[in-house]
Amino acid sequence: MAALLPALALYLIWPMVLVLSHSFNTAGIIFIERKWGLDNWRAVPSEPFLLEALFNSFLVWGLTAIISFPIAICIAWALARLRMPWTYPLEYLFWVAYMIPGAAIAWILLMEPAGGFVNVFLREAGFLAPLIDPFLDDFGYGPFNIYSVPGIIWVHLMGNGIALKVMLLTPAFRNMDMALEEAARVGGASNLRTMLRVTIPLMASPIILVLALQLLRIFQSFETEFLLGRPIQFYVYSTLIYDQIRSEIPDYGAATTLASMTLVIILLIVPLQRWIIGRRRYTTITGSFKPGLIDLGAWKWLIFAGILGLHIMLTLVQLAAFVLGSFMTRTGFFNIDPVFTLDHWRFVYGDHLFLGALTTTLALAMTAAVLSPLLFSVLAYIMVRTNWPGRALLDWMIWGSGAIPGLLSGLGLLFLFLGTPGLSFLYGSIYALLLVVILQGNTTGVNISKGAIIQVGHDMEEAAKVSGAGWIRTYWSIWLPLLMPTIILLGTLNFVSAASATSSIILLASRETITLSILALEFASPELALREAAGIVTLHITMLTLGVAMIARRLGLGVGIRHR
Repeated sequence: MAALLPALALYLIWPMVLVLSHSFNTAGIIFIERKWGLDNWRAVPSEPFLLEALFNSFLVWGLTAIISFPIAICIAWALARLRMPWTYPLEYLFWVAYMIPGAAIAWILLMEPAGGFVNVFLREAGFLAPLIDPFLDDFGYGPFNIYSVPGIIWVHLMGNGIALKVMLLTPAFRNMDMALEEAARVGGASNLRTMLRVTIPLMASPIILVLALQLLRIFQSFETEFLLGRPIQFYVYSTLIYDQIRSEIPDYGAATTLASMTLVIILLIVPLQRWIIGRRRYTTITGSFKPGLIDLGAWKWLIFAGILGLHIMLTLVQLAAFVLGSFMTRTGFFNIDPVFTLDHWRFVYGDHLFLGALTTTLALAMTAAVLSPLLFSVLAYIMVRTNWPGRALLDWMIWGSGAIPGLLSGLGLLFLFLGTPGLSFLYGSIYALLLVVILQGNTTGVNISKGAIIQVGHDMEEAAKVSGAGWIRTYWSIWLPLLMPTIILLGTLNFVSAASATSSIILLASRETITLSILALEFASPELALREAAGIVTLHITMLTLGVAMIARRLGLGVGIRHR
């Protein structure tokens, strides 16, 4: 524990301390001569763009939550509580939708004002002219404009705004006792009234928990706002800090002040999140637990069609946009000759950065998939199975790190690497990126591992010790086989996370260590507007993540059956 706590603090806590301290540095160049004062904080009232960026972050989160939560709650309730065909495949498809990266790029290809596929179709369909003409701009483009606040909200919903909430809420609804709903129906309540007056109030605890977890990730988003917000000068916390750090004359004072204001807000949210997790107000599983499903008759087919239609929007439409856009000479323009071309594929495969980015992405993702679950399982074992002093501090550190957005963590590590003697060689190297991708997601990974370890009795571990096995042999021979389904699950999630990581590594990567996700972001940036090339790169990330997810799912099911 004496070695573990300082090692994790160096990565999780110290960078945040550096961010806070640098907000009081009034010198123009951070790493040469420091001058301490409150000038950066005093300048906040005179620089409204800082507060505006924070407000925009809450605005995007609030609008996304208001729209996505009712939809996600209804879908989770339907998947868990209704007698409906193929509920488990439908639920699994939300995992697939969550794993598909590049939603912003896909919807740029679909709803870009001039050449988006949807806009082109609506303009070319003559019978729709009376309806869409009032919504076209001065150039005759539209009617949809993805470069807008509604466009940003839409992309968040089609990205993981709905899918992630369904993934988290469906198991909670499935664990509810059927007897509670039967009692309401015996009292004369309809299915709708039962859902509103019984089911949802009983699910208030997990619903509020998911809302709190989403609130903690409010500042995590970067790619969508970067691609869709910068053309209209709509900045949120993460994109403003990125522009301030990466400008020709970096404004470290404003960047660190904004980051510190964000950190203070996050530190206020963490206790609320811990308080919600520790509450036990609602009991839905008891010794007399009675699972069951509700039969809505023919209405189930309408609900099934609605969920299936949403999946088409979340997966097939986005993938079709990537594929079709990558082969068009100019996306959305069917009146030029030739309409289709292979030039974009030749450009991507001829770009020396692409092969290097592919190699770096594979190295990062595979390393994270292998090492992260092993590390998380050891940390979970220490907190569950030992009585070492410092476990509470370790648990708080793990939970607190989950509230730190990726860009803020990257900014702190940037200060750590450049400002600490002997660590400057890490900046821009693959070792810095490996450190980030291995430890990112530690909050989710450790707590999932804790849940799996708690379910295992002490007798098998004690039998191994009686037989003379040491801790390493016991862990290798007993714990790893028992935890293998969980480890495979975490390995899959960490592979997907590392392959599509952007905000957490964008400040630390160099041209030699650029990844596919960063390369796709550059190709789709307003300055380059190489949407087709970005779509090709994103297709590679998608195929990598979905391929690994499918293989891991089959492997995990096989391991689970074998060890059961």
